Amino acid sequence: MESLVIVGASLAGLSAARAARNLGFAGRLVIIGDDPARPYDRPPLSKDFLAGRIETADLALETDTDALAAEWILGTPAVSFEAATRTVVLADGRQVHADKLVIATGASPRTLPAIADASNVVSLRTIADAQKLRGLVRAGGRMVVIGAGFIGAEVASTAHALGMEVTVLEKSPTPLCGPLGAQLGAVVAGLHEAAGVELICGADIADFTRTDGPVEAVVLADGTVLPTDVVVVGIGAIPNTAWLEGSGIELGNGVVCDAVGATNIPGVVAVGDCAAWWDPAAGRHHRVEHWTGAAERPAVALGAMLGADPATLPAVKPPYFWSDQYGTRLQFAGDAAGAERIVYEYGDPQGPSFLAVYYTGEDPVAVLAWNQTKLFCRWRKTLEKRATAAARLVAA
Repeated sequence: MESLVIVGASLAGLSAARAARNLGFAGRLVIIGDDPARPYDRPPLSKDFLAGRIETADLALETDTDALAAEWILGTPAVSFEAATRTVVLADGRQVHADKLVIATGASPRTLPAIADASNVVSLRTIADAQKLRGLVRAGGRMVVIGAGFIGAEVASTAHALGMEVTVLEKSPTPLCGPLGAQLGAVVAGLHEAAGVELICGADIADFTRTDGPVEAVVLADGTVLPTDVVVVGIGAIPNTAWLEGSGIELGNGVVCDAVGATNIPGVVAVGDCAAWWDPAAGRHHRVEHWTGAAERPAVALGAMLGADPATLPAVKPPYFWSDQYGTRLQFAGDAAGAERIVYEYGDPQGPSFLAVYYTGEDPVAVLAWNQTKLFCRWRKTLEKRATAAARLVAA
């Protein structure tokens, strides 16, 4: 019986398992995960779960309709893959044969080694992290968030709503400067300021004050001292690919894949946060660290792996993410890198709602919506159609 092994038991791994069964794979299906928990949803960890509005059971991703007939190996990470023998080796010494392999090992938060062991420092990624942070949040307490990306901003928003005094530190000129650019990143900065959350951009951290374990203050290079009860570190993530070193699988900033997730080793694909797929439109490999990518792209990769008719494979959609901050919903689709101008197709940054489109020449390449879901959906579909047409031209 042919075996398909999925290493990674979060959203991308579960989506890959569903895709395999939906495509008719009837062989042995093994799902391996280092987290002891069954697959769960991560976006609510910084919002509803942290606020106590939902509990662990509400995060479950599996449904009553899943009929995976899978073998689950949880709480034990994979430590190597031997391509010649098609063997996945686990930390406890077990070996699992993989005729076909799906790499869905995700990414791990970057840490600050100087304070990583402190009892009041959290890098939010897992349920265990969220439970720890929820126990530290209290009305009247002080929190310093290092990094104004999605996780940092959402934690700051939730903690502020729960009555904490929050300061957000960001090394870049604006929040979300990378995906949105400085012009619209500056608009996001206004969210923090309007809510009464202190945002310090261009911040350089010089030191941390610690006496008996917990971090008591964050000291900036200009001498500013920020007393704190909790420190949240949200400075990006590193793809979990160390276990593949020496396997022969090409690695870069993630597992290097073609435009449908295939690696340089036959019968091996990668999906989710660890996968650097080739983007024909951008002309580069890059990782898409967003929920929709982990949910949708496995169907493309598994279809290609299992020999489905290429014409029946779903299109690879442009990156999409959303973020809820201070009562505002931000939605973004596309790739703004290299965009030459921004046009406000609806509203403006001074109002409660707007939609901005990024252009390269006359071509729309990305869209940002601010409390404008309906119009955003139309523009997102436009970008998807353009991406599909471009991919077909490249394939031809």
